[in-house]
Amino acid sequence: MQWADYYAQWKTIMQGGGDVTFWQEFFVKFYQAFIEADRWKQYLNGVGTTLLVTAVALCIGVVLGMLVAVVRTAYDQQRPGQGLTPGRVLLWPLNLVCRVYTTVIRGTPMMVQLMIMGFVIFKSSRNLTMVGALTLGINSGAYVSEIVRGGLMSLDPGQMEAGRSLGLNYIQTMRFIVIPQAFKAILPALGNEFIILLKDTSLLNVIGGKELVYAANGIMNRTWEQMFPLMGVALIYLVLVMIFTWLQGRLERRLRQSDRR
Repeated sequence: MQWADYYAQWKTIMQGGGDVTFWQEFFVKFYQAFIEADRWKQYLNGVGTTLLVTAVALCIGVVLGMLVAVVRTAYDQQRPGQGLTPGRVLLWPLNLVCRVYTTVIRGTPMMVQLMIMGFVIFKSSRNLTMVGALTLGINSGAYVSEIVRGGLMSLDPGQMEAGRSLGLNYIQTMRFIVIPQAFKAILPALGNEFIILLKDTSLLNVIGGKELVYAANGIMNRTWEQMFPLMGVALIYLVLVMIFTWLQGRLERRLRQSDRR
């Protein structure tokens, strides 16, 4: 007798009010949540969408965070008492915008930001998954900017002066000297932000984004069983986080080895 036959037999007994063992009931509910009608494919599609959203949001967050961090660091490194230099005049409004951005994003809940973007700003959009990715990227950019800014400010100011003395402009000095050194210091914090971003994709379900939790909700609505789909989603997130944590650890060890050389 095949597994499908066992499932059909025990399901009939359960629906008729008959007695079944704990393991028989466990098998029926597991079969309904993952195997029946190839429902495991829905979880797989949800994982693919979750990883895509995380990658898009990460790219937006890193680019946006780097720009904000460079602007704020450049403004903070302006020497006092120089008066209204062209650099200070240009950086002051940009720094103000960056400070307002980080304050607003870090001071409001992620779920509220998703609802504003999904139900107000992009209420006519049909691709709510990408709206969620954009929102996650904007949110992550505020936190990445503070992480990067902390790493840049922690370096010896002599690094910047050494680069400028070699004839490099500000952007070249940041690109070739300052940022590579700061990256090693901020890598653990950036890795943690990436893991948080991965788990925050589950909030896309609030606005109808089709990710992993969305797939689990669809299965729960068909089977009227919550435990197995939710436990399966939790296990999938745990495995993904463990994989990315392991990859981050390998990258950190490789960077430490390069320092010894």
